[in-house]
Amino acid sequence: MGYKNGKDVLPEKLLKELQNYIQGELIYIPKKDRARAGWGEINGTRQLIRKRNLEIYRQYSRGLSVKDLVTSYHLSEDSIRKIVSKMQRDLLASSK
Repeated sequence: MGYKNGKDVLPEKLLKELQNYIQGELIYIPKKDRARAGWGEINGTRQLIRKRNLEIYRQYSRGLSVKDLVTSYHLSEDSIRKIVSKMQRDLLASSK
C-alpha cells in the first residue's frame, strides 16, 4: 500500500473538507466493495487449489482410492470426498 499526498490526488475542495476532520495524519481509504478481489485471486492461491482439486478428481476417476489420495495430498477423507463431489458437480454443470 503506497502513501500519496492529498494535494497531489484530491480536488482542492475535497482536500479542504477533509482537513476539517483530520490534519497531518495518515488516513486509509478502502477500495470500493466491487473493486475488491476475491480470496486468493491476486496471489494465485485460488487457481492452485482448483488445479490441485481437479488433479484429485482425475486420479479418483482413474480408480485411485480415497485412502490413497489422503496419503498423497495429506488431506482428510472428508476433504477428499468433498473435493470429488464438488468437482463432479462443477464439471457436470460446465458441460451443460
